This record gives sequence, C-alpha cells and structure tokens, in this order.
Amino acid sequence: MYKFSIIFLLSLLITNAKEIKPIAIIEVSGLVSDFVEDKGYLYVATDAGSVDIIDLSQQKIVKQILFQPLLTAMGDHIATRIHSVDRYQGKTLLVTSGISAYRNVWIEDEEGLKKIIDEKAHIMPKYAYFNKSGQIVFGTFGSDIILYDHQENYKLYHSHISESTMGGMVLSEDKEKMIIADESGTVRIIDLNSSKVEQVLDSEHVDNIYRVAHSKGITVTAGQDRRVGVYLKDKNAYHIKSDFLVYCVGLSPSGKIGLYSSGLNHDLQIFHIQTGKKTDRLVGHYATPNKIMFINENALISAGDENRIFFWMLKNN
Repeated sequence: MYKFSIIFLLSLLITNAKEIKPIAIIEVSGLVSDFVEDKGYLYVATDAGSVDIIDLSQQKIVKQILFQPLLTAMGDHIATRIHSVDRYQGKTLLVTSGISAYRNVWIEDEEGLKKIIDEKAHIMPKYAYFNKSGQIVFGTFGSDIILYDHQENYKLYHSHISESTMGGMVLSEDKEKMIIADESGTVRIIDLNSSKVEQVLDSEHVDNIYRVAHSKGITVTAGQDRRVGVYLKDKNAYHIKSDFLVYCVGLSPSGKIGLYSSGLNHDLQIFHIQTGKKTDRLVGHYATPNKIMFINENALISAGDENRIFFWMLKNN
C-alpha cells in the first residue's frame, strides 16, 4: 500500500507538469552569440557579422548593425563573429573577433560605429557591460575585470580575480555588483566600482560554471558537473542534479522562478527557487540553449547554438 501511494503521487506530479511551446520563433542572420533587450527592441549578436535588431511588438527584424568580413593571412574572407552586446542610453556596446586571437570593442550610436579598443591592445573580453554611468566593465577569459572609461580612453582599474578561467558573468539589477563564476566552481560577488570581492559562493559545484543568473540577491548557476546551484539570501544554498550538462540558467525578476537547460532534447526546466520543486518544461529548441533572459515575471526569451530566437509565456507555476 505504501509503495502504491508513492508511485501514485509521483505519477500525479508528472501528470501535472506541462510542456510549454514557444509563442514565437524568429530566424536571425547567424548562430546567436548574445542578446539584450532595450526599450522594446531585442539586439541579437550573431556569428555572421550582424546584430539583428528585433522590434518586439512586431516580432520582426527592423534594423541591422553590420561588420565587414575579416581578411585572413591566406587572403580568405570570414564573417566577423560578434561575441557580446549591451545597451545604454542609445549606445550599443559590441565585442567582436579579430584576425589575431584577441578581440575588438566597438560602440555604435547615432554617429555610427566606432572602434574603442583594438585587438592590438591584446585584451580578450568574454563579457562586456555598461555600468550605470556609461563606463564599461570587461570580464576576460583569464578572470581579469577591467573598468574602462571610453570617453577618456583610460582604465579605472584592472584586477585579477581568480587563477581559473572565467565561466559566467552578469551584473546586478542596479549595476552595482558583478557576479562572476569560473571553472573551479566558485562564484564571486564583486563591487563594480572598487573591484573588491564582497562574497564568495563555493558550496554547490565541483567543476566549471558556464552561466550565472542573479536577481533580488539570489544567484543561480549552470554547471558542467550537471548541477544547478542555488544561493539564497537568508537560507542555505542547495543544488539540483540534472541528467545532462547544464549550459544556461535564468531567474525571474522577483527571484521566485528559476529555469535551466535540461537533457538531450534541449528543453528548459522550470523550478521554484525556494523549494527546488520542478514544474513545467519549455520544449522546442533545436540545439542546446545557452542564454535565457526574462522580460517580466511571465515572459522570457532564449537562444541556443542556432539561428533562432525563442519567445515564451509561462503559465502559473
């Protein structure tokens, strides 16, 4: 009787979980590297030398930022891969591949496209964001963080944070903190203005962290060790074990709902942050998802190693 009750409860939980399909899918110019939303427009960086700007109300591409192909030493032309994109007061911040192993950094505004850091400076930004003053913070593959004033062409600081390769990086909602993870499985919360490490989170992973999400003081991490780490404000941290490498995570603005990439079918699994309880799954990706961004508590956007952007509406969870 006891075994029957357990089986019945498990089957009931599975039955109540729903599969949610995307409300829209938009094809873009190439494989998606990064995206950011700003005032109703989605800026999608691709590996095809294009930032496709999507009007979210129309759900279509209305403009592009285009880069010339790179000319290799062999005389071949290859597309300029755009690795990172961010927005601030009408300006678009872009990190692109160079001919060398290093990268170029650009700002696009009403005056056009301007290179602010050349690959000859030998910087390898993995992530680049505007802070709330319009200065730029870089996170490099070597786990350096650089605060850069592009108006004065001057580094305000250049700090080495870890001996491990950088994994994920995001800014807090108020752009006062950086949340940085690395291949050791450690997360650091850093004051953006001073580069001082304020908190170290290292209890839930034993391997590389691919992505981090942060909201309302809660941090969620995606790990190569098939774990989703959850670091709460006033409770003990915990992790969820997945059956596959976890490449990305998302967190709703309230910090109540989490999401992570799950399984060989490229699904996204919803769970409650406070309890770890899994609920519905988002199905429809053709390739491994690598970025999730909530627009509001019920609407989100995701992308993977494919030339598509996926739009979702969550049901009650």
